[in-house]
Amino acid sequence: MYQQPQYEAVSPKNWLTTLLLSLFLGGLGVHRFYVGKTGTGVLMLITCGGAGVWALIDLIMVIMGNFKDAQGLPVKNQG
Repeated sequence: MYQQPQYEAVSPKNWLTTLLLSLFLGGLGVHRFYVGKTGTGVLMLITCGGAGVWALIDLIMVIMGNFKDAQGLPVKNQG
């Protein structure tokens, strides 16, 4: 019996843009502003990315495809 493939909802935000913002401006929380998480973006800006730890964790999450936008959709590489 043929079964239709299940499609996962994915964020419309660009994964590469999120990755580059996280890599170069992660300590300022710019990647969080980009995906619509302004509240935590402000917190990252104030704390310098949680002294770098929070920024590093976000970078790893983006690389792995587990980082989510403000609507809870994963920002994944579509290419």
